[in-house]
Amino acid sequence: MVKSMNLKWNKYGKYFIALLISIIFVLISISGITDSADGVVSDAIYQKRIATDGQIVVVGIDQKALDALGPFPWSRSVIADCVSYLNSAQEKPAVIGLDILYVGESADPDADDYLAAVCENGQNVVVASAATFGSELQIEDAGFYMDERAVLAFDEPYDQLKAAAGYGHINTMADSDGIIRHGILYVDVPGEGKVYSFSRTIYEKFCENNGIEKNPLPKENDGFFYISYFTNAGGYYDFISVADLYYGEVDPEFFSGKAVLIGPYAAGLQDEYRTAIDHAAPTYGVEIQANLVDFFRRGFYPSEASRNVQLIILFIICIVMCLFFYDRNVIPSIIGEVLVCGGYILLCLLLYKTSGIVLHVLWIPLFVSILFIGSVAMNYIKAARERKKVTNTFGKYVDPAVMKQLLEQGESALELGGKTYDIAVLFVDVRGFTTMSEALDPPTVVEIINQYLTLTTECIMKNHGTLDKFVGDCTMAFWNAPVAQDDAVYMACRAAMDMVEESIALGEKLNERFGRSVSFGIGVNYGPAVVGNIGAPLRMDYTAIGDTVNTAARLEANAPGGKILISRAVADILGDRAEVTSLGDSIKLKGKAEGFEILTLDVLK
Repeated sequence: MVKSMNLKWNKYGKYFIALLISIIFVLISISGITDSADGVVSDAIYQKRIATDGQIVVVGIDQKALDALGPFPWSRSVIADCVSYLNSAQEKPAVIGLDILYVGESADPDADDYLAAVCENGQNVVVASAATFGSELQIEDAGFYMDERAVLAFDEPYDQLKAAAGYGHINTMADSDGIIRHGILYVDVPGEGKVYSFSRTIYEKFCENNGIEKNPLPKENDGFFYISYFTNAGGYYDFISVADLYYGEVDPEFFSGKAVLIGPYAAGLQDEYRTAIDHAAPTYGVEIQANLVDFFRRGFYPSEASRNVQLIILFIICIVMCLFFYDRNVIPSIIGEVLVCGGYILLCLLLYKTSGIVLHVLWIPLFVSILFIGSVAMNYIKAARERKKVTNTFGKYVDPAVMKQLLEQGESALELGGKTYDIAVLFVDVRGFTTMSEALDPPTVVEIINQYLTLTTECIMKNHGTLDKFVGDCTMAFWNAPVAQDDAVYMACRAAMDMVEESIALGEKLNERFGRSVSFGIGVNYGPAVVGNIGAPLRMDYTAIGDTVNTAARLEANAPGGKILISRAVADILGDRAEVTSLGDSIKLKGKAEGFEILTLDVLK
C-alpha cells in the first residue's frame, strides 16, 4: 500500500504542489499584501509625462503672494480683484477655477457681495466644495447596512456665491499606500443629489465657453475612476503668483481662452499630496485638479480590469509555470521566466495604450519569478541529493576522475544498462589463502585478507582504476571506462606491478607474526567489454562483462604466486616500456582457441 501511494505521489505530486502554490499566491494577492509594491510598478509602467499645451494655467497662492498680501486666508476681495483683473482682458479666460473653500458668510459682508458680483459678471467661475465622509447606518425596506462612505457633511459656497458661480467637490481619496491614483467623479449629497467634481465642472465650462464638444464621462466604479496623469509638480505652474494678478504685473490677455486655476501653492498651506506620476515629490492639490481637467480634455479613460478575472488568470499562469519549472534545467527555465514576465509587461502596456485596460503589472512577474527562484533552489537541492546518492554508491570504488563523470550523469548513472568500451581489466587473487584459512582462526584470517585487499585497493586507486568488486579473496578492477583515460593499459600494469612489489613487504610482516605468508597471482587483459549497471532495479552492480573480462580472470587463475600474466594485446600496447616473457600457448585458457599467446610481465619501465 505504501509503495502504491509513493507511485501515485511520484505521478501526481507535482500537480498537487502546483495547485497548492497557486492557491497560496492567489490568497496573497487577495489579502492586499502586494498592493503597495504593485502600485509602484504599475505607476512606473502606466504613468508617463505628457507635454501640456498651455491651455491650463495654475496661478499659485505661493510664498510670494503670502509675503506680499499677508497670511492666508485673505479677505475675499483679494481673489475677487484677481478674478476681475483676469476678466478685464478683451477675450476672457474660458474658465477660472478657485480651489478655495468659501463656506458661509465672512466677517466682511461687502467682500462677500463683491466676490459674488464679480463671479456673476464673469459667468466663467467655478468654486470649490467639499464633502466629509464617514460611517453611517442606512435603513431600507429590505433591512439595514453600514455605509462606510456616507456623506456626513457637505461644505458648499455661501448662498450668493453658489448662485453666481458653478461649483464642484474637491475631494480626493488616496490608496492604502497614500498615493492618489483615483478620482471621485461625483459625491452623492443627501437632499441635493450628485455633485460632480471640481475638475469636471471646470472642464465642462471650458468646453462650453470655447465651443468645444464635451467628452463623455469616464467609466466609474461607485464614483471612482482611474486617473491618467499628464505631468507632475510644476507642470502647469509658470511662476505666476496671485500677487502678480493682484498688482497687475502680468498681461491678462495671456489667459485668454484658457482654464485658469487658482489655489494653494505653498508648503505652509498643507495642500500637498503624493500622486501616481511622482511618488517622491509632493504635488499641490490645484495641480491635481489641473491634471484632471486635462484628463477630461484628452478623453482617454483607462479602466481597471476585474480583480476576480485577474486572480483567475494569475491562478492559471502560476499552475502552468510551476509545472514548466518543475525538474527543468536552468537555461530553459530562465528563457521561460523572461518570456512570460517580459511578455506580460508588454501585454499590460499594449492593452493600456490600445484599450485603456489597467492590469496589476506586478502580480504575474512577481509570482513567476518566485516560482523560478524556488525551482532553481529545489533543483539545486535535488541535484545535491543525487550527487550524494551517487557518491555514496560509487565513492568507495572509483577514481575521482571517474566519480566526476558519474556525478555529471546524475541519477542516470544509477539506471540499468551499459555501453561498450575498450578497457584494461585486472584480476588479482591471493595464492595460498585456502591453506592459510585452514590453519588459522577465522578472525586472524579476516585480518590478513583485509590487509591484502587494502593493499590491492590502494594500488588500484593510486593508478586511477575503477575497483569493480571483491569476490572472496579476489579483486577485480578496470580502466578506461566510463571515462576515457590516456594509457589505460600502462596504468593497469603499473597497478599490478605495485601489488607484486608491496605484497613482498606485507608477506614478510605476516610471516613474522603468524608464520604464514601468501602472494598474488595477477592477470591483465585489454579489449572490448560492456560497462554499466548490470542486474535488476532493486539490486545492481556497476561492472564490466564480456570475453575480455573472462580472459583476464582466466589469466589470473593460471598465474603463479608473485607473477603477472598478460595477453599479447597488452604486451603490444606496452611495447618497449616493458620486459616480458612469452609462454606461447603452453597454458590453455578455457574458451580460447589454439595459439592464444600468454606472457609474463617481468619489468615495467
